[in-house]
Amino acid sequence: MERSTHACACAGCSEQNEEQMLAQLDDILTDYVNKPGGLIPAMQTCQKMFGYLPKPVLKRISERFGKSYSEVAGVTSFYSFFSTVPRGKHMVRVCLGTACYVRGGKEVLRAIKKELAIDVGETTADRNFSLDVGRCFGACGLAPVIMVDDDVHQRVKPAKIGAILRLYADSEATPAEAELAK
Repeated sequence: MERSTHACACAGCSEQNEEQMLAQLDDILTDYVNKPGGLIPAMQTCQKMFGYLPKPVLKRISERFGKSYSEVAGVTSFYSFFSTVPRGKHMVRVCLGTACYVRGGKEVLRAIKKELAIDVGETTADRNFSLDVGRCFGACGLAPVIMVDDDVHQRVKPAKIGAILRLYADSEATPAEAELAK
C-alpha cells in the first residue's frame, strides 16, 4: 500500500498517514462488521471520520465486510448522502421541487452558484461549502427553500443569499446554535 498523508476531516485531528487512518478505520469497522445491516452505519461513521469515502476506505470496508468493492461502491453511489469526493463543512441544498422551482428556486440556485463560485456537486476551495440540489424538502408553502446543513431557510430571495451564507462562513456555530447562545 502506498503511503500518503491526508488531512482528517474530523475536528481536532492532526494529519495522519494513510496507514494510521486505516488502522483507526479497522477499529471502527470492528463495531459494525458482525451486526446485521451494519454496512450502511459503518459507512456513515467512516464518512463522518474522513469527511467523505475515499477509494482506500471503500476498499477496506469491502474487505472487512467480505463484500466486493463494486458492491460497496454501488451502495455509495446509490445513496445521495454518501460522497466519494471531499465535501465542505457546510452542505447547501437548494430545493428544485415544483413549488420551489415555480417560485424562484432556479434563480436562488443561480445566485448561490455565483456567490460561491462553484457548480452543483462541487465544493469551495476552502472546503467551507458544498452545493447540491433536492427535489422536495416538504416545505412547499414556504417556497423557495434552501437548507444549509440542517437549517431550513424559507422564502429565499436571490438578493439575500450572501447574507445567509455569511451566517455560516463567519461562525463556527450554526445559526441555530448562535441564536441559542444569545
